[in-house]
Amino acid sequence: MQLSTFLWFDGQAEEAANHYTGIFVDSEIIDVQRAPDGRVTTVVFDLAGQRHIAFNGESPLAFSPAISLYVECGTQEEIDAVWAGLTDGGQEGPGGSLTDRFGVTWQVMPTALGELLDGTERDTADRILNAVHGMTKIRIQGLIDACHR
Repeated sequence: MQLSTFLWFDGQAEEAANHYTGIFVDSEIIDVQRAPDGRVTTVVFDLAGQRHIAFNGESPLAFSPAISLYVECGTQEEIDAVWAGLTDGGQEGPGGSLTDRFGVTWQVMPTALGELLDGTERDTADRILNAVHGMTKIRIQGLIDACHR
């Protein structure tokens, strides 16, 4: 059994897959399927070990923030690089969320967030979560600072 994220685009499947594989380390295009006229229909790609399928559905369906792709980063440098790549032509959102130029919503979060929240007292957890909600791109040092206030 194989679980994959299926993303329905309106003619931008190949462009999106190339953009995403250029951002994430250890990522690649696995397969590009074309219609008889040469038009790209489907792109199968891997982002850091997670398989995705980009489909050119050519319909008025749109992505919604009700579902997002979650990226957990180990360092601030990783957050900064992923954030820069995904917001290029996109739009920053609150609390580590963004919508990329293709309309896909992403959550870019540090591994440190879970570590800081694990076993903390309620007041400390509230300060950390308030810090998250007050940021666009998450700054790990800002979370650490909120933990120690």
